[in-house]
Amino acid sequence: MSAVNEIDQLCINTMRTLAIDAVQQANSGHPGTPMGAAPFAYTLWQKTLRFDPADPIWPNRDRFVLSVGHASMLLYSLLHLTRTQAVDSSYQSAGHVAVSLDDIRHFRQLDSPCPGHPEYHLTSGVEATTGPLGQGVAMSVGMAIGERWLAAQFNRPDFSIIDYNVYALCGDGCMMEGVSAEAASLAGHLRLSNLCWIYDSNQVTIEGATGLAFTEDVATRFLGYGWNVLHVRDANNTADFARALTDFKQEHSRPTLIIVQSHIGYGSPHVQDSSKAHGEALGEEEVRLTKRAYGWPEDAKFLVPAGVYEHFAEGIGQRGVILNSQWRALFDNYRREFPELAANFDAMQKRELPANWDSDIPEFPADAKGIASRDSSQKVLNAIAAKLPWLIGGAADLAPSTKTLNSSEGAGHFQAASYGGRNFHFGIREHAMGAICNGLALTKLRPYGSTFLIFSDYMRPPIRLSSLMEIPSIWIFTHDSIGVGEDGPTHQPVEQLASLRAIPGLITLRPADANEVAESWRVIAKLKHQPACLVLSRQALPTLDRTQFNSAAGVARGAYILSDPQDGEPQAILIGTGSEVQLCIDARDALAAQGVRARVVSMPSWELFELQTDEYRESVLPAHIGARVAVEQAATLGWERYVGRTKNVIGMHTFGASAPLKSLLGKFGFTPQRIVDRVLEQLSAQ
Repeated sequence: MSAVNEIDQLCINTMRTLAIDAVQQANSGHPGTPMGAAPFAYTLWQKTLRFDPADPIWPNRDRFVLSVGHASMLLYSLLHLTRTQAVDSSYQSAGHVAVSLDDIRHFRQLDSPCPGHPEYHLTSGVEATTGPLGQGVAMSVGMAIGERWLAAQFNRPDFSIIDYNVYALCGDGCMMEGVSAEAASLAGHLRLSNLCWIYDSNQVTIEGATGLAFTEDVATRFLGYGWNVLHVRDANNTADFARALTDFKQEHSRPTLIIVQSHIGYGSPHVQDSSKAHGEALGEEEVRLTKRAYGWPEDAKFLVPAGVYEHFAEGIGQRGVILNSQWRALFDNYRREFPELAANFDAMQKRELPANWDSDIPEFPADAKGIASRDSSQKVLNAIAAKLPWLIGGAADLAPSTKTLNSSEGAGHFQAASYGGRNFHFGIREHAMGAICNGLALTKLRPYGSTFLIFSDYMRPPIRLSSLMEIPSIWIFTHDSIGVGEDGPTHQPVEQLASLRAIPGLITLRPADANEVAESWRVIAKLKHQPACLVLSRQALPTLDRTQFNSAAGVARGAYILSDPQDGEPQAILIGTGSEVQLCIDARDALAAQGVRARVVSMPSWELFELQTDEYRESVLPAHIGARVAVEQAATLGWERYVGRTKNVIGMHTFGASAPLKSLLGKFGFTPQRIVDRVLEQLSAQ
């Protein structure tokens, strides 16, 4: 182990003891990784990281992602000691530090900016919400892709506006999770040399030594992915780690993995070789003994010794201010030379839309034969993409089926030799696609990722995190029902809509025709802090004649009256989504022939409908009209809030079956006559 400068060691031990004290006071948390990883985390931040604590959203900053989110106190101590400033939701300085010493004292407590795992929308300086292992490193791939795309789009000769690096601290758990393997494989393919994963190999997980379940050769695996692999044999050897960082920055054709051998709970006399420090407080006696081993005042709590703040200010603080100031001056000149590019860059940073972004969205004429909503969505997507240059994305090897491939002129394909392309090929890696899209959204791009609705199951962790982080990732899912037909129940989504609707903050839209698709995209494009799922059909849906039906603009309100009887107040309400809206229309006509007046309501988005006023919701679904039927080729869970009883929902109670679409509709009762029968039963019981 090489000697460490006295002030550097003091800073490292300050980070360690802040973590120890915070976890001990909360009687909850993970002190071990912050203790073991402090030397190389300190070295990265103090000696290398391009980050300005006074301006933590400086666009060209290096990104640091704490993929081992349970080690949150490591990051909170760095944010506190660097005096990183807080930024509000309007991207303005909040006038106070992001993490105060008092915040650390309230680690893991209610309303503290220091929750158990870092949260992007809560604490400035946190680049991504992490906790589910593997998600952080996978998102870091998205951030690295974002840097490459931004550089290709915005940099010009003598104007290197974007050239940041992405660092992610991961652990044994991240390496075991499948999403990290998917993401690492794609990163190697794309030759993302701006990406560095720092693997804290402490060989301990909650159950004990990693030898219980994890004995693979990680280095060889990453060499196979096409990564540059470096080794630091002792986490406390900061000189060796600094050399590894230099080697990373000199590598120009591969991402880098630095494997650092560390001892979890380093310095703790009794737990450094056990799992105790991984997931619980050390205990008062162990805390005193550990501080004694560090040469620390044993009874001091939350101590920041004289000179520590100043040392960070002289290191990362001064370096960040200089680099940021130089960048700002460069960007001022860039703005004069390339005003249109600069305006786009500025708008992107605040998630604003360009002028006339929606001017070319098509209006679809009435057509009884119709068009699949996946096809109409592609037309709308291409129209928007032509005006919104940073709308980028792709599919998990399904672009020909999901029809999301942006075919506009000059869009290109994102590959190692063409980082400016807007069409992404994620391969058969749905889980990583979701996390990478989140990383792109965190870079202020507007990404979309697409696959079949059934495979949203593979993407649920990143979809959930997009909502938790309050970022506007776009999830496009096609093949939305048992209408997939002969592919059978393995590909027929049943419970997926209910699952997506259960995620707080996520907007799910299932449009009924091409014009509802267009209006859905208008809603999605305007979102700044919410992700959205657009759920689309494979089969053709009739394009409704809007001279006979109300405007599709009602999509923005989640549910709207599609049609009302002309000869009096409705006696019944028929509610549908997607392809089932046409069934409701046909049932309305059949009921009218029997003298029953029915209202048809299209409800593409429960979430948007619930955001409306009580008065509006009552106007669409009046409480005094008790005869109601909801129709959706999916699980019925949740529909009772709109129709009162599960009996009033025509939906799926089993998985699907392998057969042509018409046979399936008959087998599972998706017919106008069944809707009619349900309405008549209710009316006769009144």
